[in-house]
Amino acid sequence: MNFNIMKIESNRRSGIFNGIMSAIMWGADTVLIGLVIISVSSLNIKNAVFLAPFVSAFLHDFCSAIWLTIYLFIKREFKKVKICLKTKSAKFVILGGILGGPIGMAGYLLAIQNLGASYTAAISSIYPAVGAIMAKILLKEKMNKKGWIGLILSILGITIMSYSKNEANINTIGFLFLILCILGWGSEAVVCAIGMKDDEISSNIALFLRQCTSAIIYGIVIIPLIKGIGITFSTITNEVMFLIILTAFFGTASYTCYYSAISKIGATKAMGINITYFVWAIIFDTIFMGNNLSIKNIFFGIIIMLGSYLVAKED
Repeated sequence: MNFNIMKIESNRRSGIFNGIMSAIMWGADTVLIGLVIISVSSLNIKNAVFLAPFVSAFLHDFCSAIWLTIYLFIKREFKKVKICLKTKSAKFVILGGILGGPIGMAGYLLAIQNLGASYTAAISSIYPAVGAIMAKILLKEKMNKKGWIGLILSILGITIMSYSKNEANINTIGFLFLILCILGWGSEAVVCAIGMKDDEISSNIALFLRQCTSAIIYGIVIIPLIKGIGITFSTITNEVMFLIILTAFFGTASYTCYYSAISKIGATKAMGINITYFVWAIIFDTIFMGNNLSIKNIFFGIIIMLGSYLVAKED
């Protein structure tokens, strides 16, 4: 009995730690992907500014799949991929990859194009609340009042910190893309958690399937659809590709920790901790890019961290 309690507590602590690390790594990934998009946008190619986010997202997930292949070989898990693909769990993970990758991210990028970056970042931050509701319905995950207060605090902190009244330009199409993003990201963790709950598939293999699914759909459907094949090849042969490979490494590390957190502490808590990446991105942006850290960012950064702490410690 005591052994089981110790094991549960160990998993909880490990899950919380992985959730924090996923946020830190995604904060670094966010700053780096910003540099990648700027670099790809500057290529002397027609519609480069519009195409850059999609090409960057495709190459990011493609390189991430390669990093994960190397990681699975080192862990001696790659031979299990074929076996796992035959399971029902794999189908849920692949569906989660489609929802969070091409659907969620494409909705996010198109919302930015139609509504502006700040407004999109602010409103899309409610995705953990949507995910928490779905987790409660589908996974029967429970969170007490303290946890809900923490989640709301974090979301409010991000919304106020990132919202810029001057940038908001409401239009119906942009709002629909924003809803698509929120539903995609909110459901990804829940659907993947369903896939991992029976231990038929490890979090590492689940993430590998997620990134492969995302990269394949980007490469076969989205990139040809937006006529981005030319700029994709130009990017691959450009020196910016080295930056994409580095960025994908941080993204892979983040997702590895995130999926592990989902497996150990559930989708709701994992999302509640992961959204602190917004704060880490600002910190890295200040340290490495030399941008100013305002009092507003410090204050609401503390609010976000407090909210995330309440989510992690709610039980």
